Amino acid sequence: MTVELITKAQSKNNNTLGQVALVGAGPGDPELLTLKALKAIENADLILFDNLVSHEIRALFPTHTNAIYVGKKKADHCIPQDQLNLFMVDKAKQGLNICRLKGGDPFVFGRGSEEQLVLHAHDIKTIVVPGVTAASGCTAYAGIPLTHRGLSTGCTFITGHLKNGQLDLNWSQLAHLEHTLVFYMGLGKLAEISAQLISHGLASDTPAALIENGSTPQQREFVGTVATLPALAIEHQLQSPSLIVIGKVVSLAEQLSWRDLEQAAKNQELSA
Repeated sequence: MTVELITKAQSKNNNTLGQVALVGAGPGDPELLTLKALKAIENADLILFDNLVSHEIRALFPTHTNAIYVGKKKADHCIPQDQLNLFMVDKAKQGLNICRLKGGDPFVFGRGSEEQLVLHAHDIKTIVVPGVTAASGCTAYAGIPLTHRGLSTGCTFITGHLKNGQLDLNWSQLAHLEHTLVFYMGLGKLAEISAQLISHGLASDTPAALIENGSTPQQREFVGTVATLPALAIEHQLQSPSLIVIGKVVSLAEQLSWRDLEQAAKNQELSA
């Protein structure tokens, strides 16, 4: 979708300001949408949705509502963020109620707070609808708890994609936290993440997992160690979106697996 086509979005052309709902769509499964998120989608005059909003969720958009893709992939932004911010301001000033729909949660690596700051600077009313973030949604679907007594006292979310392109992180602190580490958008930096954590003191045999397309029918998960993650990613040709999970809790994945059992039960019902 080009910027030129985006600017053709409908207007109400009245004197009443619209508002913007910053909505989390969750990690992909449409049944993980909150009731409030679905209500925001159904009541919007205009939906602006990101790349990680699944096709199953897009199928829930009302047919009469103008829905525009404004997503971002690596090195491929269909509209620059600053232009998108001002586009929302302009349409809200024209009276449109906008649903700004993001994968996961809008305040977890979703630029929701950046957009809200711009909207508030222009006196545009906003509401925030939290969503199930990938770290909790995808790990739950893979049978990996983020915390577990005796294994992990906390979890840390880390972005693997920084503005300057460098992973300038406190590796020593991360290696010694004894937390579950969850890296978002880190697939392209996986070899560096693995090497840095090990060189700063994390045991190379620490359990770790890669989860691709979490909570969707296309979900794949691969369990290994922090040392073997890069080879696993290459062997299985993982693609984005993929989540990196590192910590002792990953050792529970096989015991806590439930999706295969659920699918087997569904298949049995269908054959009965």
